[in-house]
Amino acid sequence: MLRSCLLAGAAALAVTFAIPASAETSTPAAASDAAVDALLAEWTGPNGGVPPWDKVQTPLFKPAFDKASAEMLAEVDAIANNPAKPTFANTLEALEKSGEALNRLGTLFFVMSWSKNDPAHQAISAELLPRFSEVEDKVNFNRKLFERVKAVYDARETSGLNAEQKRLVEKSYENFVRSGASQPPEKQAELGKLNQQLAALFNDFGNKVQADEDTWVTLGEGDLGGLPPALIAGYKAAAAERKLPGYAVVNTRSAVDPFLTFSSNRALREKVWRAFIMRGDNANANNTHEDIRKIVKLRADRARLLGYPSHAHWRMSDTMAKDPQKGLDLLMRVWPAARARVAEEVADMQKLADSEGANITIEPWDYRYYMEKVRKARYDLDQNEFKNYFELENMIAASYHMAGKLYGYSFKEITGTLPTFHPDVRVYHVTNTADGTHVGYLYRDDFARQYKRSGAWQSTYRGQDKLGGRQRDAIVSNNNNFTKGAPGEPVLISLDDARTLFHEFGHALHALSNDTTYPSLTGTPRDFVEFPSQVHENWVLTPEILDTYARHYKTGAKMPQALIDKLKAAETFNQGFETVEFLGSAIADMKIHMDPSGEIDPATAEKTILGEIGMPKEIVMRHRLPQFGHIFSSDGYSAGYYSYLWSDVMAADAWAAFEEAGSPWDAATAKKFKDIILATGDAIDRAEAYRMFRGRDPQVEALLKNRGFPTD
Repeated sequence: MLRSCLLAGAAALAVTFAIPASAETSTPAAASDAAVDALLAEWTGPNGGVPPWDKVQTPLFKPAFDKASAEMLAEVDAIANNPAKPTFANTLEALEKSGEALNRLGTLFFVMSWSKNDPAHQAISAELLPRFSEVEDKVNFNRKLFERVKAVYDARETSGLNAEQKRLVEKSYENFVRSGASQPPEKQAELGKLNQQLAALFNDFGNKVQADEDTWVTLGEGDLGGLPPALIAGYKAAAAERKLPGYAVVNTRSAVDPFLTFSSNRALREKVWRAFIMRGDNANANNTHEDIRKIVKLRADRARLLGYPSHAHWRMSDTMAKDPQKGLDLLMRVWPAARARVAEEVADMQKLADSEGANITIEPWDYRYYMEKVRKARYDLDQNEFKNYFELENMIAASYHMAGKLYGYSFKEITGTLPTFHPDVRVYHVTNTADGTHVGYLYRDDFARQYKRSGAWQSTYRGQDKLGGRQRDAIVSNNNNFTKGAPGEPVLISLDDARTLFHEFGHALHALSNDTTYPSLTGTPRDFVEFPSQVHENWVLTPEILDTYARHYKTGAKMPQALIDKLKAAETFNQGFETVEFLGSAIADMKIHMDPSGEIDPATAEKTILGEIGMPKEIVMRHRLPQFGHIFSSDGYSAGYYSYLWSDVMAADAWAAFEEAGSPWDAATAKKFKDIILATGDAIDRAEAYRMFRGRDPQVEALLKNRGFPTD
């Protein structure tokens, strides 16, 4: 059956960009049939097959979609018109088996949308995204099919189903209802139009933000003050890649944040900062205001048609929180402490700036720079000093060590033996260390490049399942946007980057550890899915990881204990800034989507909402609305950005379980975490699974303690 996750795809300066004016999208006639069939075929290769990246050609997506969607709709019609009495096997399990060619195609298509979204792919996406939505609606609105699903649902207590089958029936029925299956035909027709319009707008929004991210601020030799050598080398490499003289700060977070942290040129900091925070908000063809206005209104209209008070109520009906107010309440529970901490941080920075005779008032483009100065003054801790110990390849190896010691996994690089979609992509075979048996494959795509979306994310190319007695194992990818160094030079990353690497790897471990029967139960609610990834960030600063992998990139020496002590002492430093910039985005997301009218003026909404909660003037939202891809490139995190904090409550509380056990490597706790949290997908209610792991519900006090905030 078509997985809904496919549609989530699922974001006067010296700033320039260039995109070719046109691109060829027609299908090569001679190779068309054979090439299309190759794109849709069962994956071949070792261990159940791997993605055929060597066969992907953008012009093939449209004819492949035509063929695969027709095949899936025929399969669904056969299930709907089956004259036999509806049963779990001939209805729910049959649906689980349907649409596999379209699912394979969707995987290839959406990976390209995020990783290689060139003008040719953008042109195809504009046509296909609404059609993906149309096909999904044809399944959801099939009246005969829904009647059969409802019949199995109504008989779920008396038909001899096991617990996992019953869970699948209940989740499937609820998803059908949530998608409009029980609505009359005229409402379904209207819903279909809204969904297709939204799909087109999501694509448009994402392309506009990507275009603004494919820009840069150029630097000359006199603009490098304060920048460490490794960062300068990265900016030089970025300029060379774009055939530019000098240096280039590309308009992505991984390049911008370190510039704002270290550059002593205040005017240039402001220039780089404004280029970054104005993505999607400039007076040019990439302005996203109208897209946002339409998306929010269409979402509200859809929720009303489906009988929900707001888009937030609709989106959260399948989450742990359930009620938008519960999500907002958590955000506001943390807000006062975070805001108060920001006031303290700003006062410290202003005092330092005054003592240096800077004669400035701290502004947003000053925050990271003076934050770093305060850190150094207070803890004698210079990021440039410890960054020398966080070399990318070592941190990747450290993450594999963590997985091996906690869960018994081994990672062997096999790059070159399997096809990839770009030369930068590396491939690892994942096995059980104890007996060498196959677990899955991990693809790594770690570096920024043109036409790749910014940020970091995990993708599941193929989920694990045991449908019909088969054993299909997971294929996953980790995607980052680190800045490449000069040829032959190591890539040094920050502590935040290292945590991000472990975070995305946590998502991969979640998928690799899954052990469920049905594909539809491999995913989890949005406000649970970040929990396994966030908890794995904690291992970065464990003594074993630091002693073994935090080695000086030149000398190979271990990180000195004195430096480790400084890191530990500063662990909650700057939590006001990090928490407030996140909360600003999460609160704005929730508030605009709790409004039943859906009427929004994108030019003023952000300012109004932040004014109401008292957003400190020295900080902007981590994701301003004009570039907020989490919530406007798909429905994925809409009314759901709160979930990072919701999940972090569980992550902090789960980490406390390891601490209470006496070791971050406690074998019994790790086994419980793997077996109960990672392996069960959504086959068990997530709140109940957490209680099974921890013996109680999570406690927010653990999160407040981790961030150094008062717990009373």
